[in-house]
Amino acid sequence: MTGFSQVTHISGPAAAWLFHLGENTDLRSASWSWDLNYTLPLALAFVLYVAGFLRMKFRLSSGRLRLTPFVMFLGGWGWLVIALNSPIHEIGEKLFWVHMAQHEILVLISAPLLVLSRPLAPMLWALPARWREAIGRALKLKVLNRSWILISAPVIAWLLHAIALWVWHAPLLFDATLHSEFIHALQHISFLGTALLFWWALLEGHRGRLNNGVAVLYVFTTAVHTSILGALLTLSSRPWYPSYAATAPTWGWSALQDQQFGGLIMWVPSGTLLTIVALAMVARSLRSSEQRWAYSRTAAVLREAMDGVHEA
Repeated sequence: MTGFSQVTHISGPAAAWLFHLGENTDLRSASWSWDLNYTLPLALAFVLYVAGFLRMKFRLSSGRLRLTPFVMFLGGWGWLVIALNSPIHEIGEKLFWVHMAQHEILVLISAPLLVLSRPLAPMLWALPARWREAIGRALKLKVLNRSWILISAPVIAWLLHAIALWVWHAPLLFDATLHSEFIHALQHISFLGTALLFWWALLEGHRGRLNNGVAVLYVFTTAVHTSILGALLTLSSRPWYPSYAATAPTWGWSALQDQQFGGLIMWVPSGTLLTIVALAMVARSLRSSEQRWAYSRTAAVLREAMDGVHEA
């Protein structure tokens, strides 16, 4: 009960912070960072995708090119820009819960949208034909092919994503990201990279490798372990990250309240979204089972028998 009573005290500073944004000079000074380490890769990805998509649209029949992946890419890319270049990035170095929200954007919003956009083909189409052919040959090399099969296997993708989440939240490593842009970038790359693998194995790779039951387990176990991590952060009786002890109070939070609110962000929204995905997959599996039953030979025999009874 002590942990839950501590969490209830978050609402006071949280409400005050939300209603007095304009009074906080630190917030007014926060701005879009446009760090070249993030901006250049994002700009390059945008140019390649848009140029490749337009090139495909003009070269191929317009009826064969759907706009949905394009919209998905813009959504995923736009959220990446918000997470990495907006004031969220700068404020996240002062408040743990904002840092946590930044990571949730990378993992739960940008990653699945980018996977659904299937960006590889448009980006390749943006390149000269000789470059595309060279990349195509390179991708067929056994070492690359086997490496991709290994890391994109559902169990490996699940494990890599889980390891990234838990290891980077260790106090020593997480605190290091606040004092080194290089380590911070490594954290973001590992979160986004393993999240892309995780969602690809679920949304794209599952067709031949994940049946519905395994896919549900895949998502549900992720919801469980992320919720456990969020709960540990929320119910902790002491702050984990010393650096936030110096910065959080300037924003009206104690270090513990800041951490608890960040833990709630991982615990509730993240766990809820993943649980909804798992339930949606259960519903789809049930519909598929009903359809298979409806068209099965057994069902056909039963229908014939019932027709015979009615005729008699």
